Amino acid sequence: MERESFEDKEVAALLNEHYVAIKVDREERPDIDNLYMSVCQALTGSGGWPLTVLLTPDKKPFFAGTYFPKRQMYGRMGLMEVLGQLLQKWADNPEQILEVSDDIMQQINGHLSKPQHGVLDEDVFDKAFEHYMRTFDPVYGGFGSEPKFPTPHHLLFLMAYSQMYDRREALQMAEKTLEGMYRGGMYDHVGFGFARYSTDEKWLVPHFEKMLYDNALLVMAYLEGYQLTDNRLWAEVAEHVLTYIQRDMTSPEGAFYSAEDADSEGVEGKFYLFTREDVEAALDLEDMHTYCHIYDITPEGNFEGSSIPNLIQAMSRTYAEERNLNLLGLTTQLEESREKLFAYREQRVHPFKDDKVLTSWNGLMIAAFAKAAKVMQNPAYSKAAGTAADLIWSRMRQPDGRLLARYRDGDAAFTGYLDDYAFLMWGLIELYEATGQVEYLKRALTLKDIMIEDFWDEADGGFYFSSKQGEALLSRSKEIYDGALPSGNSVAALQLGKLAAMTQDSALKAIVDKQLQVFAGTAEQYPMGYAMYLLAAMQPFQGGREIVLSGSRDDIVMQEMISAVQQAYLPGASVLIHWEGEAGEGLRELLPHIREMKPVSGQAAVYICEHFSCKEPVTTLEALREALEESV
Repeated sequence: MERESFEDKEVAALLNEHYVAIKVDREERPDIDNLYMSVCQALTGSGGWPLTVLLTPDKKPFFAGTYFPKRQMYGRMGLMEVLGQLLQKWADNPEQILEVSDDIMQQINGHLSKPQHGVLDEDVFDKAFEHYMRTFDPVYGGFGSEPKFPTPHHLLFLMAYSQMYDRREALQMAEKTLEGMYRGGMYDHVGFGFARYSTDEKWLVPHFEKMLYDNALLVMAYLEGYQLTDNRLWAEVAEHVLTYIQRDMTSPEGAFYSAEDADSEGVEGKFYLFTREDVEAALDLEDMHTYCHIYDITPEGNFEGSSIPNLIQAMSRTYAEERNLNLLGLTTQLEESREKLFAYREQRVHPFKDDKVLTSWNGLMIAAFAKAAKVMQNPAYSKAAGTAADLIWSRMRQPDGRLLARYRDGDAAFTGYLDDYAFLMWGLIELYEATGQVEYLKRALTLKDIMIEDFWDEADGGFYFSSKQGEALLSRSKEIYDGALPSGNSVAALQLGKLAAMTQDSALKAIVDKQLQVFAGTAEQYPMGYAMYLLAAMQPFQGGREIVLSGSRDDIVMQEMISAVQQAYLPGASVLIHWEGEAGEGLRELLPHIREMKPVSGQAAVYICEHFSCKEPVTTLEALREALEESV
């Protein structure tokens, strides 16, 4: 609509004479988008972007839709006709439009802030699993028909459910989806990173836009897949995505950019497509034939005459077996070819990069890097996560400590939203567990306090999306549904549950319990839409697992124990690392309840607690591994 209508002189003349045109960046103002998207869904039965809403002078909506061509075509109203007709109705009878807008807001207010309470029951996990089974694609992975979205939180739930209830089928669904997404063209096999979604069932043809949040959540899903299955490929995918993030999506200051466009030179996907001639120009003849065969680069192409590199039809292992080739040699050859193709592609005009830094999305990527630091035992990842976290803490807060949502070119703006607090809290907790630096845990607890003060609904429970400190809109919503992003309420419940276990704070635990009950009825209706909520709801049934490690920094056994815990698959568990003998404001000063959890006879010790009781401490690596297996 931007090129077709808003840059058109005729449309602009009509708008400028009779309307006040306002364009909203929904990433900077998700509260506005959330409110008026609900209006569009209520009025039309569906939503989407671009979102077009007409408001009265007091900001109340009376008309909404998504895409409008400039003129009426194919049975779809044109923007010129819509603007003209509504202008006439406003001139003839403005009172009627005002009445309509009042009625709309009455309906919306009840819908946005009144989730359905219920009683949390384990049956909801089985019900969700049955929904996933019914919609699962056993051929290519994923759920439902095209377009297919990655929705990594589905996979995080299925893996946790598989482990908790010994349901191998759930893990198989997750593995098949991880494999399908990687093999398809939605994954950038030349430069790494995932596109936003696939337009087809095979994951072949993506919408070529790359989003920071998708890649963060997918890194976490692939890492947990690796933890559960020991499939090294999943670890490599996660590492490659982080390579892309550090290379292309990290600011000189160390924060993470938001997105890369799908288009370059006005053509969607042009930057990412290859012809056989392109590959021939970049590689020698033998390497070209091998690469084209494995990655489906054909003379006719698989997308509009060109080819999207993919592994849907072949994998290097099967290619090597069919031709009796050395797999290591073939892998080395393909990596050298990829590097040459990447260098060739780098000469092209790049897609536009959205270089704004969003607190919420950075929080997710901080969590992804910190989790990678733990799982892969790579401190470079925790360093990258810490740099981003420190930048947000120093430059994206108000003087009173409250978060700001967006940073760009030295300017931070917009009062933080629930997602900013919940997602950054997630990142800080993961970062604390990766480094043992108490400062990150303190920051998470600071965010917890502000979040409860500014977002918690004392009367009915649950967190509002917008802060009471922010701009007052017509309504404050409470979102629990997981879209492309998991809901802030669900992430908040998951992370507050971990903090409640870490701090033994009964008041905080009561808030988490209330929050889970507040949304239980809503999740019961369609549990597949609330995967992150289900992960949070699992915590009480898992016993609120807490693992406390106590020892000195120079103790090799302590370091080995920390590594074992960090690499173990322990969804929902909280981890505390106490460095014995260090002066200053350490963990025991922050959390008095662990004061008795000390080394045993000078040896590093690990205390594993669940269901409000702790087992005897373990002091050897072998005993720890056995204890971790038993607690699963």
